Amino acid sequence: MYNDHDLSLLDNDADLESPLDLIEPLAPESQTFSPDPEAMLALLEASATPQRMLAARAFCELQDERAIPHLIRLLTDVCPLVRVSAAYALGRNPSPTAVEPLIAQLNRDWNGYVRKGVVWALGNCRERRSLAPLTDALKNDISAVRLWAASSLAQMAGLGFEAVVASIPPLLEALMQDPVAAVRSNCAWSLGQLCRELPSNVVYASAVDALIQTLEEDKDMGVREDAKAALLKLGDSRGLQAIEALEVDSLN
Repeated sequence: MYNDHDLSLLDNDADLESPLDLIEPLAPESQTFSPDPEAMLALLEASATPQRMLAARAFCELQDERAIPHLIRLLTDVCPLVRVSAAYALGRNPSPTAVEPLIAQLNRDWNGYVRKGVVWALGNCRERRSLAPLTDALKNDISAVRLWAASSLAQMAGLGFEAVVASIPPLLEALMQDPVAAVRSNCAWSLGQLCRELPSNVVYASAVDALIQTLEEDKDMGVREDAKAALLKLGDSRGLQAIEALEVDSLN
């Protein structure tokens, strides 16, 4: 039986795993399983909750645009296991038509696992419309959702200068202020991705300053390493000098 207790509200800051981590695999790892698209399409309309969940999860592996309208409808399913599966499947089958329904579900869903899957899907849609809800999630949601919102904002890199510039301030704020190290790490990674698309301007310089400060001052070693990796990818001279200075200090 599947009910609302199958997925918690996800208010534990330590719970940062994938939206589907609590769901059993479609088949044992020792078996090769290839879902039949036609059968799974039919099951998306099934009356039985386990069948709808199975079908939605199948489209986390399958790519078939025919499934998209059904998956959008399942975003509002009564069962959170179905909703999270549908969100994740839409991330594997991104479509402009799914963006607004995903945003609406992000704004109303009580379940943290569902919201986490939704922000991942919104990032994969690579749409300018996703920027505002992802920014809001990074600022205001629980830590597990903030984690995925931070990495999803990196997908704005391919949407042009304005989208990149708009994505950087919330990431800088979270990099400096978020209490969860994993969220700060994802912010550092995303800043490294986004800044590669920028010329050497004020926004770029601010991001490099923040990454250097994180490299030098963050209390978490993993966050410092991610800031270092971002600076190395950028190849920025100030960043490289800061890395070199720290390495020299560590030898003394």
